[in-house]
Formats: sequence, structure tokens, C-alpha cells
Amino acid sequence: MNKIQTSDLVIKSIKIKPVDIGLTDAFTISQGSVETAENAFIEISLQSGIKGYGEIAPFEELSGENRDFCVKTAEKLKDHLTGKPVSNFIRLSRIIKEAAPDQPAPLCGYEMAILDAFSRSLGISFWELFGGRRIEGLQTDITIPILEYQRSLELAEEWHKKGFNTLKIKVGSDFDREVKLVQHINDIIPGIRFIIDANQGFEVDEAILFIRELEKKKCDVILFEQPVHKNDIEGMKKIKNTIEVPLAADETVFTVQDALEVIKNEAADVINLKIMKSGIIDTLEIASLTLSAGLKLMIGGMVESRLAMGCSLAVAQVVDGITFFDLDTPILMSEDPLAGGYAYDGPLMIPNDEPGLGITPKVFQ
Repeated sequence: MNKIQTSDLVIKSIKIKPVDIGLTDAFTISQGSVETAENAFIEISLQSGIKGYGEIAPFEELSGENRDFCVKTAEKLKDHLTGKPVSNFIRLSRIIKEAAPDQPAPLCGYEMAILDAFSRSLGISFWELFGGRRIEGLQTDITIPILEYQRSLELAEEWHKKGFNTLKIKVGSDFDREVKLVQHINDIIPGIRFIIDANQGFEVDEAILFIRELEKKKCDVILFEQPVHKNDIEGMKKIKNTIEVPLAADETVFTVQDALEVIKNEAADVINLKIMKSGIIDTLEIASLTLSAGLKLMIGGMVESRLAMGCSLAVAQVVDGITFFDLDTPILMSEDPLAGGYAYDGPLMIPNDEPGLGITPKVFQ
């Protein structure tokens, strides 16, 4: 085996390509709606000729970032990264944060591409770079956004027939309608499990009442995600201490410091990891802190293709201690703009063993 030279790992050039990806249904949550995923792909080319790929997938209503803003930032970051070796990925991550603070989507996209290029250069899978292992049998839930009532029922039945036993129901816009919907799905699909995600759409008392209404109908709610505003730590704590259903913090946790605040205030039972909120390096740190504090983990994403979701699947194989999986948005897309990588078989996610993430955006082929 030839020894890899540091000079081979130096970033020679960077390309950024915006991409529009259609969705089968509008991805509507309590804070806004997306009909087309407006993302961008990054290609990093090394002096060796090896390439690595990353994805920028902002969700403006949740993170304040949009694609135009993120692509402009990514373009400005080229000069900060070109000429530097991807083996120094921790330092490169710090350079990005210093040059573009509080912009997690471009950070995530670049970290993904850098780590993909490095692991491809080493001839190992992405998760092996961090000491992970291939984990078989991981299954994702499936999301039903806020849609017309009958369409939501149709989707619930369609997904269940395809093997999905956990439905993530988006709520927080119409209390009575959403209680009725969950109860209706529970009646027509015996044994179905629910994750209820309000995306900050409730007030505290409203959130508690919502769960109690579902409990009356014996709905199997396995997780209640981000019911109130992300800054309402006391509200989260009150809900956690009042209901029996585990409570997850999502928008409340973007940074390592955010995670520490949730842990210190005992404001959640679960923290939802998203690389597009935190970047990959900090996501791994948040995961370690959360597990060390005795809390459970969920992993999800924004409206991401298989590139970013494949990276999150790789993160899950590094952390090896995640309870809830919400890696479903590629299934909700009307097209797949990628070649290679992991695959879905119903809810089952089948990892690949190719070097890096093993995924190439078709726009770069």
C-alpha cells in the first residue's frame, strides 16, 4: 500500500451547484412550508484527483438560512479552504466557523465534503474515520406533514402498507383537527406508533392538553418533539415534568452550549441531532454529552437528499447509541439527484461499504 502524502490531500478546487429537488407533497410544518427542496451540492477536488461531496440544505423557517445566503457564504469560504489538506479537518472546521459564524448549513456542507474526500483518500467508509462500525437493521420513521385531512389519512395507510410502523405527525397549527387526525389514524391502523412534532407550535398548557387527549384514546405516542418555542427552557421543563411521554428538544439545540443548557436545566429526555443545525464535528460532541448525561438521542434532518441523510446515517454508526431515527426526507422526494450510497427497503436503511459516503451528485458526473 502506497503511503499517502499530505500534498495529495490538499484541496485543489471547489465547486458549488444549486439544485432543486421536487417533493411528492408539500413539507408543511407549523412554522412554514417547502414545496421544493432548494439545496446545494459541494464538490471538493484534491491534488490527488480524489473528490468529496457535501450538501447544504437550509430550512429558513427553522434556522434563518436560505439557499441564496448559504451559497454566497460557501463561495466566500472557498479562498479560506483552497490549498489546505483535508486531513486537518478539525482546523478547517474552526476556520469555517470563524469566517462564517452562526451559519450551520454551509459549515455542514463543507465538513461533509472535506470528510468525504479524506475518507475516500484513505479507502475507508465515512464512519470508520471516527471509529464507527456498520450497523444493520436501523429503521426510520416516516413523516406526515401538515396536509389536507384526507390526504394525511391516505398517506398514513400507504406508508403502513410499505412497512412503516412509526409515523411522525407534524402538528401545531390546528389543535382540534390534529387531535382528531391522530386519533383517526390510531383507529384505522392498530398498533401504529406516533412521534408528535409541533415545531414550536404550542403554548405550554396547550402542549400538555394535546398529549392528554391522545392518551385518552390510547394512542401510542413514543415521543413528543419540540412543542414550544426554542427559547422556552422553563416551558420545556414543565411539559417534561407533567407528561409521561418522553420529550425531545430539537430547535432548542443548535450548539454544544445549547445542549449543555438543556442538560443543566433538565428540560428534555431526548436531544434531536441534526448535522444541518450543528455541523458534523459538533453533532458528535453533542451526542457524547447527551449520552454521558443519561439522556437519549434522536437523529433527524432538514429537507435533505440522500447525501446529507447518508452522512447522518454514518453519524449514527459512529455514535451507536441513538434511540429514534427520523432519516426519511429522501423518501418524500419525487426524484433522487444522486448516484451510489445507502438504500432504503421500506423503513430499513441499508448502509454501503464504499469509501467515504459512496455518493456522487449527478450534477457533477
